[in-house]
Amino acid sequence: MGKEINPPKLKLVLLVPNYRWHEADKSALWHIMPYNLCLLAGMVSNICDVEIMDAYTADMTPQVFTNTLRSLQPDIVGITIPMDQFSASGHLAAKLIKSISPDIKVILGGVYATVNPEIAVEDKHIDYIVNGEGEYVLHDLIHFFMGKGSLPSSGICYKTGDNIVVNNGRAELIKDLDDLPLPAYHLIDFEAYSNSAPRKSVDLPSMLPYGRIITSRGCPHKCVFCQVETISGRKFRPRSSDNVIKEIAWLKETYNIQSILFDDDNLFANRERAKAIFQGMIDQNLSMPWKSIATAVFRLDEELIELMKLSGCQYICIAIESGSERILKDIIHKPVKYEHATKMVEVAQKHGIFVSANFIIGFPTETWIEIRKTINFAEELNADYVKIFNAIPLRHTRLWDLCIKENAFKKGFDWNKISWNVGQIESDEFTANDLCILRAYEWDRINFSSTEKCRKIAQMMHISIEELQQIRRETLKNSIETICKN
Repeated sequence: MGKEINPPKLKLVLLVPNYRWHEADKSALWHIMPYNLCLLAGMVSNICDVEIMDAYTADMTPQVFTNTLRSLQPDIVGITIPMDQFSASGHLAAKLIKSISPDIKVILGGVYATVNPEIAVEDKHIDYIVNGEGEYVLHDLIHFFMGKGSLPSSGICYKTGDNIVVNNGRAELIKDLDDLPLPAYHLIDFEAYSNSAPRKSVDLPSMLPYGRIITSRGCPHKCVFCQVETISGRKFRPRSSDNVIKEIAWLKETYNIQSILFDDDNLFANRERAKAIFQGMIDQNLSMPWKSIATAVFRLDEELIELMKLSGCQYICIAIESGSERILKDIIHKPVKYEHATKMVEVAQKHGIFVSANFIIGFPTETWIEIRKTINFAEELNADYVKIFNAIPLRHTRLWDLCIKENAFKKGFDWNKISWNVGQIESDEFTANDLCILRAYEWDRINFSSTEKCRKIAQMMHISIEELQQIRRETLKNSIETICKN
């Protein structure tokens, strides 16, 4: 009897399109390690051949993209789109894939696919849209393509005969995140990502190489502007502290990381778990400089902050959002107490932690007086750095619904061309151009009011004072140019 020959494995390419193909607002673009694709790859690498292609970081033209993908000879391509306004690049990527071969199965996942499957499914170049968390859905899809199983029972949107749309609902939320594998960083040039952070920002990793870690999914809060509830649910689903420590140890041992970015929304939602993570870093000699990009200030207390500092915390970014009690409680629905927030800023700074604070202006029904209250509190808070954003309506958020109710969309509003520099909301009280100028000049006035503040900010951004001054000049210039275009 002859030796049985195993059929060749299916070839899966997981890819990041080049968002620059269609994105006009360059300020929204980041140099981001493809953590999500590496996690997906870890789920299916034992059943198919997997490669990861990052056209964004490589800044591929459509022609280079097509040639590169053709050389990989994929049977299946999975596209990720992390934000709604990048959707056009994802659709172009699907078109280019089908130009290589109509037989390639094209799967779309990520935030855009989850929030807007009914829009994405209209694209004839996309075969399947993953609606929700994709790790187990992708695994089951690969088995289906191999003829070893049926379509996933949930989490898929696709067209069938006579263009009938089949949407079997949102994928079931993953109950135990500890069951997920470590991200398959061996499939990318990890060092190229971990040793590079080109955008100048206070959020930059403290030291290179760095690791990016997401310790939880879901959010129990109801912020009006946030899509997280739609993407990953209201229930807070944390990885265990032991699981997080295991990943940190693996990153240090395997990739020699020197700092960490904690990049989830709810690192501090469970104080005891957060303390266990930081104490575990200390006990296992894993303390290193780390930053928390999204910090719920209402979850902090002095004991926790002291432990954060001991484990290596150098920076937190807290979200205050508004200096108006009415906007904060009745519109945003965020449980921030101004007195507590001010106290936590003082405590963190006392322990040598740099504090950045986020504020948002331009909500429907917001008055000019309330906007000024936000600016005033942003200054009074005395954080080390202040960011001021426009309120941006995203689909399937309560802010979007409120804009419809109040007829608050800017004239000519185009969801596919959202700019983070210019607000998309207007009222009898303010125009988008008003807020564009206000946020730029108040950002400059509040943040750079003294030589000492300039020094601290430049140090956190890893640049010279001269480079910081250039960023200030360019920011103000860009704000003026932006309104001239509008």
